[in-house]
Amino acid sequence: MTQRVMQPGFLLMAIAGFVGSWGMPSVLAYAQVEPPAVEPPAVEVLDVEAPPEAATPADATENAAPPASNHRARPGRRPEHVPAIPPLPPSQRLRVLPPVAPEDAAGEATAGGDPAEQIAPAVIELSPTGRPPSPVVFLAMQQELRNLIGRFESALIMASSLNAPTALTLPAQPPALSAANQAKLTEGTYLHPALEDAQQLLNEWDALLAAGKHSELRDRWLATRTALWDNFATDRPIDQGEIRAVWLDRGTIVQAKSPQGLSAIFDKLAAAGINTVFFETVNAGYTIYPSQVAPEQNPLTRGWDPLAAAVELAHQRGMTLHAWVWVFAAGNQRHNRLLNQPADYPGPVISQHPTWAGYDNSGNRIPRGQDKPFLDPANPEVRSYLTRLMTEIVTQYEVDGLQLDYIRYPFQDPGANRTYGYGDVARWRFQSTSGVDPLTLNPRASGLDRNQEIQQQVLWQRWTEFRTQQVTSFVESISSTLRRQRPGLIISAAVFANPEHERLQRIQQDWGTWARAHYLDWIVLMSYAGDTSRFERIVSPWLVNESFGSTLVIPGIRLLNLSNAATIDQMQASRDLPTPGYALFATADLNAELNAVLAQTQAPVGNGSQPGPTTPYAMAFSRYEALQREWSWLLTQDRLWMEGGKLDPWIETVNALGTEFETLTQEPSRRHLANVKAGLARVQEPLNQGVLIDTANSRYRLRSWQHRLAAIEQLLTYGERTQP
Repeated sequence: MTQRVMQPGFLLMAIAGFVGSWGMPSVLAYAQVEPPAVEPPAVEVLDVEAPPEAATPADATENAAPPASNHRARPGRRPEHVPAIPPLPPSQRLRVLPPVAPEDAAGEATAGGDPAEQIAPAVIELSPTGRPPSPVVFLAMQQELRNLIGRFESALIMASSLNAPTALTLPAQPPALSAANQAKLTEGTYLHPALEDAQQLLNEWDALLAAGKHSELRDRWLATRTALWDNFATDRPIDQGEIRAVWLDRGTIVQAKSPQGLSAIFDKLAAAGINTVFFETVNAGYTIYPSQVAPEQNPLTRGWDPLAAAVELAHQRGMTLHAWVWVFAAGNQRHNRLLNQPADYPGPVISQHPTWAGYDNSGNRIPRGQDKPFLDPANPEVRSYLTRLMTEIVTQYEVDGLQLDYIRYPFQDPGANRTYGYGDVARWRFQSTSGVDPLTLNPRASGLDRNQEIQQQVLWQRWTEFRTQQVTSFVESISSTLRRQRPGLIISAAVFANPEHERLQRIQQDWGTWARAHYLDWIVLMSYAGDTSRFERIVSPWLVNESFGSTLVIPGIRLLNLSNAATIDQMQASRDLPTPGYALFATADLNAELNAVLAQTQAPVGNGSQPGPTTPYAMAFSRYEALQREWSWLLTQDRLWMEGGKLDPWIETVNALGTEFETLTQEPSRRHLANVKAGLARVQEPLNQGVLIDTANSRYRLRSWQHRLAAIEQLLTYGERTQP
């Protein structure tokens, strides 16, 4: 929608008077992300969101509620005790715009199906035929090689310093920042031969490009990337506390068939160092367990209680278990096939309560190109049901957390006039405060006179804010309710990492507000990307450029169609960013080879393993000790220098902070926390200038240290709110 900028005047004041008394709070920004799901034809498996099949005219009819014309004409459902709304004077009446005809919008349809089911494409896509990339891609390849060198060195230094002392000591001949040391860097002393080859390619890059040797440059880049990936430090454990999470999907649970089968899965995850499991508990309107609130347990898990078994198995292994709940998505057409249900079956909840459904602006429960009906977040009966359901989960089972998924509206395209949220109650509630049925509004305010165009834009924005507020107010309400029921419960949401304005307009998901208001403890980004360059571009705006107070932001990595080497690379990128960990989607795609690599690089959960998410102060201390070991090792290798006179006091500050950290973990208090935070600032300050590191990408090294110190500070802030 094109926004016009107008000077304030009588017309705008009149419109403000018309819409300004609604009493609806202004909402900031929305975003959603939920882990998808895969299902092979004959067996229940991961509900990985593969692109749905194209909808046919028959599908559209089956998905529809009442015919579009009937649905559009009927008023929103309105309780009898609410007085009728007087008609607007003629000067304020809106001209009703018809929806865009399907054939007119065909060219604007989202390519590839439901946007919720797509992975962000790789930044660097090279032709399989060997065709040289464009100049823009060559530039991206050069930058990616620099960053890959940095990530490779990060993993190598952490592995090499595994047995280094945490207490730093000044060498016999204190290293100083001098011309001799700077010259030493130019001579090239590399930590690994693969780094020397990579740096040689960077040195020759511009000359090869200028000479037109594009094919050679392309082939050498691919070979260099492969060499670095093949030599990644994966033979020693990463000795620092992290949130290492995985989504355990319904399909894998169904295939387990029993507590014994589920036990083998938890054994595998524990061996891989996974300490947090998002266990799919409510999917497509079905519970995985026998519920007294939900209408139906998943027919494929009847006869046993997977949630009860999972809680016990996780706790036996020192893991935390979070119930992963689909909130507003209440059905799944692909799931219907597995249960021998009709294609248009809306799921057990909407089947029993059809008035709880949401609709798009053509009267369909399921938007075109998608496969899930949604509940109406504005309906109090829906909110009451979901609250009772989640209360049952957290009070009847000793889950450590609850994750909200599909906590949004379906994806929409306002520019093509394909929008959603027109449940009976939502329409009535909006009309009762605005005097306008939202179904008469059109986001594309064209073909109107200027007054009506402005009025249409203002009202459309209010309708968007209204829907956003329905989701936000539910998050606030359910968070408050569950925390009263279970103090200490970790509440998270799986959300999209799309830009804020796009999320608000297309899915009405304002997770930035949820995080800053502390409705949630964790935000888990569905930052699913085809390569590490794209992954870093998706997550960096939220991890580096934004602050969410005491709420932790955790990036998600989708394993489907991602090589094991690329997965390890994205995990290392996460470790070099200011985040406390990562989440893998999903267990169904965790192959044996990757599981073996994780088992080598991540200490198994349990006996003597690194601190987990329940002890944030200890996790922060563990991460600080990992930095101490790196600095200690670099000093002994004569690879870390500072300007004259600065190194000795910095070493003392680093060691003193280690002592303060140990005191905090043993005796948590506000005074000890303040001492640690002040010490962090003193340690960090000299790293901003006057330091030189003998590594292939020293700029990346300094930046990663700053990010890791920021992650430590985030854990301390989180611990201040959550840890006794």
